[in-house]
Amino acid sequence: MEIIRFADIRPEPWRNGGGVTRELASHPKAASAQDGAWDWRVSIADVSKAGDFSVFPGMERVITIIDGELLLLSVDGSEHPLEKYRPFRFSGEALSSATLPTGDIRDLNVIAREGAFKGYTSIVEISKKRAHPVFDGQLAVLLEGKATVAPGAVAEATSTVEEESDGDAPAPSAAEPVELSRYDAVVGSDTRSPEISGRGFIAVISIDHLEAHA
Repeated sequence: MEIIRFADIRPEPWRNGGGVTRELASHPKAASAQDGAWDWRVSIADVSKAGDFSVFPGMERVITIIDGELLLLSVDGSEHPLEKYRPFRFSGEALSSATLPTGDIRDLNVIAREGAFKGYTSIVEISKKRAHPVFDGQLAVLLEGKATVAPGAVAEATSTVEEESDGDAPAPSAAEPVELSRYDAVVGSDTRSPEISGRGFIAVISIDHLEAHA
């Protein structure tokens, strides 16, 4: 089970001085957050003043405000008011700029190379009663509240106990839950998929690898 601790990520200042970005994950991992050599990237940015966004040719972006009230985003001359927890998709090639009518904001960015990958962001309310699994190709970020994560049960072992016992066999031991801090990210897996439970909201980012068509 892999957890990316937000507190351990070094902030990278924007070239225009309008904010800083912290990269949670990218592919390939060796690519720098600044050189755009990656095929997809997930990051959190602090926006402290109005200004232009960077242009990413051949990319598609999904931006979600995760702290603060409102961002006014202009994309190729069209203005879009972005509210908290409402993902917005737009072309990375577009000329885009932002203003901050209600003050500083923090946003979650998913950028993926068009034709090769497709990025999605969903905001999910978590519960103590029902754990939310994080599957392979996904990343879950704690946005607010309190939450823990633990590896999911081994499906085969669980079904064997149910089918072959009279209900008296002990349940498979589970790993101790690990507490998450705000903006920590959990990397998904199909082997004992991590399960998040608690009270609050998470962002679930899915990166789909698109099949090449002949």
